[in-house]
Amino acid sequence: MLGHFDMIAIVVVVLLLVFSGVHIAISLGITAALGIYLMTSDVEVVRTFVANTAYEALRDYVFAVIPLFMLMGDFLAKCGAARDLYTLANRASKWLPGRLAAATILANALFGFVTGVSIAAAAAFSRIAYPEMRRYGYRRDFALGSVAGSACLGMLIPPSVLMIVWCVLTELSIGKLFLAGVIPGLLAAGGMVVYVVVAAKLNPELVGETLASRRGASALGADVSAGRLPNPVADVDEATMRAMLYSTLLVVALIIGTLGSIWLGLCTPTEGAGIGAIGSLILAVIKGIKPREVWQVVLDVGRTSGPLLLLLFCAQLYSRVLSMTGFTEAAKSFLLATGAGAWGILVIMVAIWFVLGCLIDSISIILLTVPIFAPIAIHLGFDPLAFAIIGILAIETGLLTPPFGILVFTVKAAVPDPSVTLAEIFRGSIPYWIVLLVIVVAVAVFPQIATFLPNL
Repeated sequence: MLGHFDMIAIVVVVLLLVFSGVHIAISLGITAALGIYLMTSDVEVVRTFVANTAYEALRDYVFAVIPLFMLMGDFLAKCGAARDLYTLANRASKWLPGRLAAATILANALFGFVTGVSIAAAAAFSRIAYPEMRRYGYRRDFALGSVAGSACLGMLIPPSVLMIVWCVLTELSIGKLFLAGVIPGLLAAGGMVVYVVVAAKLNPELVGETLASRRGASALGADVSAGRLPNPVADVDEATMRAMLYSTLLVVALIIGTLGSIWLGLCTPTEGAGIGAIGSLILAVIKGIKPREVWQVVLDVGRTSGPLLLLLFCAQLYSRVLSMTGFTEAAKSFLLATGAGAWGILVIMVAIWFVLGCLIDSISIILLTVPIFAPIAIHLGFDPLAFAIIGILAIETGLLTPPFGILVFTVKAAVPDPSVTLAEIFRGSIPYWIVLLVIVVAVAVFPQIATFLPNL
């Protein structure tokens, strides 16, 4: 057990390294090694501890879940599943005011069941949905906000990379946490659609329903002469629509088969992810993906998931060191001594997540805070699944929060309009940030929202 000064030094060092721009994995690894050395003063013990942790962590099959689910999502995205989802959602929501923005949200929700990666959804729909919305006279910040805001659903709706990382760190059941995210994710999607519909009804100019907005529509292929707009639903012939419906039904069947087999206990999360990856490859081949594109998807997933697996190893190392040094117990005692009570401490945790969300990315926030916060929350009586959903929701808001807002930067880089500014995207994303915050409060007050499905 270390002294208080050494415990504080471990946390201060890792924060200084992270905010100095050192990669999060290196920061966690260096700090963990420092903690072991402070306890033992023996370099050989440090080397042995790191080697044993690496062996135990990386041989765990659960680590394969992340790249396999990424393969599943990337194969389907590469073969045009995202565009099909958007087109079908647009057709299904044609009776709604602001239906293109609503279709973006609905398609993102469905796409979340495929990828589990918000950045992938943001990049895809920046190229698919934004040009269509501008084509029909949508105001730029409103269109951009619907793309960036609804992309957050990818990390909340299973299979979510954030959920998998959380489970690896806390030893929660991946299948149960996937189930816990379904209702909050659908509520978030529903809240976003409600906002779009209400905003479109109150201010038709936002969605190109006034003559002025039609005349000001972007020249991304729109026929806006004489105040006339083409019908976005009629742009796709019936044969093409049937083909899209067929491919989308196959995607839905794959999602139900993959996640359902995990939820019902028919296979482990790793086996389910493997089934999903193989199934998505078959669907991509049916839809005409080329061998060169298959190879490119595999390389891209390797480049993305490799560093993430290193992150998880270093996070496990850091988590073990925090427990061994007694920091977790000290932090718990400190928070309890404040007299803030369980709800006050939860508010402090959420506030810390909000602040960190302005500065670093979501996975880094989980790696830094969850090893400390999760044991404290369980001690305070919070349900582990509900607390995980609260944490993921709170951290998700960081994806839309300036100045970091990684989703905002992703949309800026992917959108086919160089005149778009970061300020416009941040401004358009504010209502979606508020929706996420409302869901955080709802799950905190009514944890059954998250625990209902896992407890069935």
